[in-house]
Amino acid sequence: MTHPVYSYSLCIALPLMLFFGFYFIFAPVPDKAIFGNYLRSRRIMGAALLLLAANYAVHFFAEIRFRNVNAAILMNLSTYFLCYWLFSSALTTLLDRFYITRRRFVVHACQWLLFTALSGVVLLGLPDGLIQKAGLLVMGVWLVAYGLVLARRLILSYRRAVRLFDDTRSDDVGAYIRWMSVFTYWAVIFGVGCGLLTFLPDEYIYIWILSSVPFYIFLYYSYMNYLLFYEQVEQAFESEMPLEEKNMGEVLPEEEHELPSCYVEIGEKLSAWIESDGYLTLGLTLKDLAEISNTNRTYLSAYIKQTYQLSFREWIASLRLEYAKRMLLQNPELTIADIAEKSGFQSASHFIRLFKENENCSPARWRKNESE
Repeated sequence: MTHPVYSYSLCIALPLMLFFGFYFIFAPVPDKAIFGNYLRSRRIMGAALLLLAANYAVHFFAEIRFRNVNAAILMNLSTYFLCYWLFSSALTTLLDRFYITRRRFVVHACQWLLFTALSGVVLLGLPDGLIQKAGLLVMGVWLVAYGLVLARRLILSYRRAVRLFDDTRSDDVGAYIRWMSVFTYWAVIFGVGCGLLTFLPDEYIYIWILSSVPFYIFLYYSYMNYLLFYEQVEQAFESEMPLEEKNMGEVLPEEEHELPSCYVEIGEKLSAWIESDGYLTLGLTLKDLAEISNTNRTYLSAYIKQTYQLSFREWIASLRLEYAKRMLLQNPELTIADIAEKSGFQSASHFIRLFKENENCSPARWRKNESE
């Protein structure tokens, strides 16, 4: 019995998997120490891709799916379980360089061995029937639950990083890591889907193979694109993480019932700073403003949150938007790009996006409406 569609789908997926895997492991990165963690993450991801490629190769060359279905399902389940850990580790280490420890590695390796052994007992040791189906259901629930736990940990790390950037940087640094959130949700859907698709009848199993192609292309593109911004993100982590760790162990002023006496002084200094248009400075950080105001970063951050109900980034963006509005009306000869640059935004596209979110129309239309 031949299955040409199944074979052709493997012919498409397997070369891509091999290319991505070897590229992630062996392709060079800029010769700077700061890229060490990025390279480690990419190599872990490359190992995961090569593991999946090996799985595909066994399916393609040995046609295990049509020789022994239970053995094929066992191989898939074991591969997915291990790849869940590798995928989540590769991404989480980009957000937390201390995530991978020897103890955590041993724990997950033991879980994988136990899962594989029990899956083998269910698929190869139990006779076909209700008991085997019940056992497969248990293993499937275990696999999905494991993946969800890893995904949740990654999403929490992502949100923690975005919150850190929003509280300390005026630029939208969080936009550079947003692909991790998108990929994680996609990976959950794809991973659960693959677990279900592996039980499809033989004539439909090609769907499982072809569905992986866009998924891994997006992963490859995201990693390559992130290389352009990684240094900026990592520098933000290095400069601001000590502040976050300090805040985790102390009671912030925003949690107190009364405003500290220093808040009055902070408010006066910020008012003078706003009057001087200090918020237009490119790349402004909470640390910079704290030094300008001669105050503590922790209290400054808490003051901004409690007074304006905004993060540092949102607060600076609101000041810049108000400045841009004045520029739009007072300087009709200036282009939108010129105003975006003079108002301290990262780019014209970033300015237009924020303006639309706040005013529900583009800067050009707003200027026209206000001028009429």
